[in-house]
Amino acid sequence: MTNDEIARGILDAGSYVVLATADADGLPWASPVWFAKEDYRELYWVSYPGARHSQNIAVRPRIALVVFDSTVPLGTGQGVYMTATAEQVTDPDAVEHGIGVFSRGSERQGGEEFGLDQVTGGARLRLYRASVDEFWILDPDSPHDVRVEVRP
Repeated sequence: MTNDEIARGILDAGSYVVLATADADGLPWASPVWFAKEDYRELYWVSYPGARHSQNIAVRPRIALVVFDSTVPLGTGQGVYMTATAEQVTDPDAVEHGIGVFSRGSERQGGEEFGLDQVTGGARLRLYRASVDEFWILDPDSPHDVRVEVRP
């Protein structure tokens, strides 16, 4: 299996991504969110704009992310590490497209269907997107914590 295939497998199997954000002063914050992906380059989630990670994204949109399987035995873990630019999706066409991606992902995993009414108008939640520009995994051939760039 190639490193790119390893990364795709982790992203395909993952349900949660941990967002690493920082506020305007650089104070870090990590938040797990359920996500859906499109072409491995766009990750979508819904969040409350008042949540700390959402507020951080509003002032500092560059973030780091990681998807991993925490159920594997000690010493066998693998993850996909990413950097991205995140944003609340506000363009009406982009919201419609993104909530469709998110809803299909939710339904595939046995969750509910999501519609525009749940992320627009008076709704509490909003749609967010991370546009990923770099991916890494741990080098499967190294006994040390060495990351190698991949292209899932």
